[in-house]
Amino acid sequence: MELTLNNGVTMPALGLGVFQSAPEQTTAAVEAALAAGYRHIDTAAAYGNEREVGEGIRNSGLDRSEVFIETKVWVSDYGYDQTLHAWEKAVGKLGVDYLDLFILHQPAPDRFERTVGAYKALETLLADGRVRAIGVSNFMPHHLVQLLAATDVVPAVNQIELHPYFAQPAVQATDTEHGILTQAWSPIGGITFYPGWGEKRRNVMEDPTITGIGQTHGKSPAQVMIRWHLQQGRSAIPKSTNPARIAENFDVFDFELGADELAAIDALDTGVRNGPDPDEAREERFAMVIPEA
Repeated sequence: MELTLNNGVTMPALGLGVFQSAPEQTTAAVEAALAAGYRHIDTAAAYGNEREVGEGIRNSGLDRSEVFIETKVWVSDYGYDQTLHAWEKAVGKLGVDYLDLFILHQPAPDRFERTVGAYKALETLLADGRVRAIGVSNFMPHHLVQLLAATDVVPAVNQIELHPYFAQPAVQATDTEHGILTQAWSPIGGITFYPGWGEKRRNVMEDPTITGIGQTHGKSPAQVMIRWHLQQGRSAIPKSTNPARIAENFDVFDFELGADELAAIDALDTGVRNGPDPDEAREERFAMVIPEA
């Protein structure tokens, strides 16, 4: 299933996420995903596993052009010249000569002028053909308004925390208004653990509404949630290093949720995020240096 971005580039709707995948597990996870049929891998400089993602893609035997590679610039590399160099670091680690989608990892509103400089570097990389599409991650509506006022190219993608318990309808509406594709990280319910955030959260996998819909279709709760994203026109990048689960998460194209089932999942939104608030400055985390190699 392909989605068409606002610049005409097509992107596989479903990808493998590798956040918190240990480097030593990442190569095998990417290989398993590509063997299962995935053609979209999402990583980031801050994950520390771009090199291993590149190894997994090469080991798959697939041609570079067959795999949609998405990665992110970290805040410590924001600024025009710094972000141009961040592209060099990313392609060097991945072992490729272009990126399919290059996005800013955080809005970093405490240093937004550097964020704008970074995005202008993405515009240059796009114009030069070094990336096929550009975008942002964790941008709230007010961040998008600020960015659009200061730049020329509308982001193709906004990757945000999005699952049945935290659906961010206002962000989705702003994205849609501007022709930006919403991409869900933590799409199967915020299972990934963030120290300091969301310790008291409920496990969406155990929600009776979702498990009940899954039983109706003979599908797992994760498959139901991924299908919910896809039917509503979003991209989703579920993370796993378990080959069986990676394959299960891709096995979502042989059933369809009814309008009542989609509405029932929509109704689960609690408005409570599990990850960090994009408006909060995180000085120590933002200062993390991305190695050259």
